[in-house]
Amino acid sequence: MWLRGVRGATLVKENTRESILAATREMLEKLVRANDIQVEDIASAFFSTTRDLNADYPAIAARQLGWTDTALMCMHEMDVPHGLVHCVRVMVHWNTPKRPNEIVHVYINGAEVLRPDRKGD
Repeated sequence: MWLRGVRGATLVKENTRESILAATREMLEKLVRANDIQVEDIASAFFSTTRDLNADYPAIAARQLGWTDTALMCMHEMDVPHGLVHCVRVMVHWNTPKRPNEIVHVYINGAEVLRPDRKGD
């Protein structure tokens, strides 16, 4: 097994607890399903939000999905003038036998522009 990084990003409709958690849950569920990830194989995850999202921690969505023994951390993204707004990103550190080219990264709800090369993932 190797420790691999798998990425995801989504845009959130508004800066509310409900919107942040719903969008984050959707992204995580798609990421887990696309890669056949077992929660016990997740070592840790870093969540970031653009500075306009502060109504709650996106890591709560992971806890709601059963990631109770996983190390999680939240932070803000750099405030880049031409960057996206209302964006949640995640980097999951995952123990897997998959090779890097077999990993499916998930960009949804407008966040696809971050990685146009990943549209087929």
